[in-house]
Amino acid sequence: QVQLVESGGGLVQAGGSLRLSCAASDRTFSSYAMGWFRQAPGKEREFVAALTWSGGITSYTDSVKGRFTISRDNANTVYLQMNSLKPEDTAVYYCVAGPNFRLWNYWGQGTQVTVSS
Repeated sequence: QVQLVESGGGLVQAGGSLRLSCAASDRTFSSYAMGWFRQAPGKEREFVAALTWSGGITSYTDSVKGRFTISRDNANTVYLQMNSLKPEDTAVYYCVAGPNFRLWNYWGQGTQVTVSS
């Protein structure tokens, strides 16, 4: 069973930083695009960031540009460095993987990020 396992969530004050990690259980993901979505209470799930299997192409939602950075290592781990966090960044963050930016076949279980004001 292929799995994506997130870690690194937690509680932080506004202006602080967190780094999320997502480890894939299968080396197949080394050829997949990977990314992050989030869902805040009472809101729809939204795209946050993604990168291609090579890491050469990245995409971010406008609200996180300049504050969040997505990266991946040579194995099966993707990271989301989140700086200058705001209370509106509070959400459950989900790691995703798929063949391209339009199709996300695999989802992690989610990790909670809470930003206090």
